[in-house]
Amino acid sequence: MRIRSLLLLAGLLLGGCQSVFGPNLDKPLTPRHQAWEHRPAGCQGEDCPLINIDYVEFGDPALDTLVQRHLLGLARAEPGAPIPASLESYERDFLAKAQPRWSSYLQAKVREQHDGLVIIEFSSYLANGGAHGLAGRDFVTWDRHLDRQITLGDMLVPGQEAEFWRLAQLSREAWMLSNNVGDAEFRQQWPFLKTNNVALDFGALTLKYDIGSIAPYAMGHPELKIPYPKLNGILKGEYFPGRGKARQP
Repeated sequence: MRIRSLLLLAGLLLGGCQSVFGPNLDKPLTPRHQAWEHRPAGCQGEDCPLINIDYVEFGDPALDTLVQRHLLGLARAEPGAPIPASLESYERDFLAKAQPRWSSYLQAKVREQHDGLVIIEFSSYLANGGAHGLAGRDFVTWDRHLDRQITLGDMLVPGQEAEFWRLAQLSREAWMLSNNVGDAEFRQQWPFLKTNNVALDFGALTLKYDIGSIAPYAMGHPELKIPYPKLNGILKGEYFPGRGKARQP
């Protein structure tokens, strides 16, 4: 009987140790920075094409694959073009075909980490002879508790999508007011649009738009902010700051 009790106690202690010393998913990851800039071999001077790649690795195979795959998606000159096989093959093909002054920039950086969420901001810029370069900006949110990427659909309470977009339109009204735009002509030319580009920043939920989508090119990438108190009953409770442990499987 005593041996059985000792075995039971040992099992409880082992389970406790595993709980105490297991991974703390709310502790921020420490990413490793990777960056390089290359020109065609032997090319010198300001007219040389160049490619600049700057991204982070986390030591998590699934997350690292997602980061590189998303970067490669932004590397496409056209939305329907095939996704390059790797960053190295994209660089090789770009520099082989590039004309003078062409350039390509790809970046992935950590925007924020909190509550077991890793919010990665992707940026791209492609100058390939057009009047304006092609600029891209995306958010990806990785939920470490679920071990996968989450989208806006994962964040919202079912049935609350319409109310969410009503709040987004109100945020857009505030954005127009702060930028001294919003007359009838502006509203007609730049109507409100929905976007899947959403980040659960610690201070507010952020929507970021492509250049030229809801505002002129010169106004860059508009950002709309929705404060969390306004999202009560709309955003799932476990995605409010400070409630990340509620998502543990």
